[in-house]
Amino acid sequence: MGAIGTKPRILVTGAAGFIGSAVAARLAGMGYAVTGCDNFNDYYAPALKAHRVAALLAPAEVPCAHTELSDAAEVAALFERVRPERVVHLAAQAGVRYSLQNPDAYLRSNVVAFGHMLEACRKAQVAHLVYASSSSVYGAHAAFPFAEDAHTDEPVSLYAATKKSNELMAHAYSALYRLPATGLRFFTVYGPWGRPDMAYFIFTRKMRAGERIPVFAGGRLVRDFTYIDDIVEGVVRLLSKPQPGDPADGAGHAPPHRVFNIGRGQPVSVIDFIAALERALGVKAELDFQPMQPGDVDATHADIARLKAWVDYCPETSLEAGLDRFARWYNALTCANVSYLK
Repeated sequence: MGAIGTKPRILVTGAAGFIGSAVAARLAGMGYAVTGCDNFNDYYAPALKAHRVAALLAPAEVPCAHTELSDAAEVAALFERVRPERVVHLAAQAGVRYSLQNPDAYLRSNVVAFGHMLEACRKAQVAHLVYASSSSVYGAHAAFPFAEDAHTDEPVSLYAATKKSNELMAHAYSALYRLPATGLRFFTVYGPWGRPDMAYFIFTRKMRAGERIPVFAGGRLVRDFTYIDDIVEGVVRLLSKPQPGDPADGAGHAPPHRVFNIGRGQPVSVIDFIAALERALGVKAELDFQPMQPGDVDATHADIARLKAWVDYCPETSLEAGLDRFARWYNALTCANVSYLK
């Protein structure tokens, strides 16, 4: 396996996704040998995923193989071909509300596929596995701000339950096989190249079309919106600093596994977010207030003290600056008449 300080081979799963494409491109730009993979499913427009590959991965010379991680044979073949020394596992079925409609997709992509990835990482003796968890694991009752040692055994969506299962499975593999693994509890990531099912993307499309935008829970929701570049910075820093753990024969046998919140740490009400988006787009929103949706929580707020102490993580992008960059990107692609913005 590659030693710390070298430029190891890195596998990024979900590399055609929002966070995955940004992480893979950043690592390649730092000189790492990066290989990506994705199953290019149709949860949202595959054309957007293909565009990310063309715009972000191809210029960085990052190949992105079509791979189904829920197929153990495909995972084994991928690892045999790439021989990764570190893995950033960002492939997953995302979305809280969609888990109510298609639970099988979450079990297959978030549980079965993750088990295959853990086993492949064990066999390959990777130096570090960094994987995506979610702020959804905190459920509806955690105290604010959410701290990593809070109680997370009462998920309110299947999506959250599958991400909690990832943390438990990774901990078990780390304890059994001394696999260095780090889980990342992402908080509401936004920015250019984002997912069309996210609220800010839906708001933008409807606002530009002169349509009313859905505002759930009477507008009282609060989210810890985090710009994509700040997320990428945290992922990259953590990849080079795994939790050491105790030696296999050491006292306590602490496994080399840890979870971190990765967010901005400055929650904003959805109403204030919409106001900032109005300014960025130069368009007034018409609000359609709707009830709380199943699986949603009232608020999220990341305590990022652990991440700051470990890798000096300090998000720098203000909401206004992040939304301005998103608006410029969206407007440019709208002028180019790309299909997935319609």
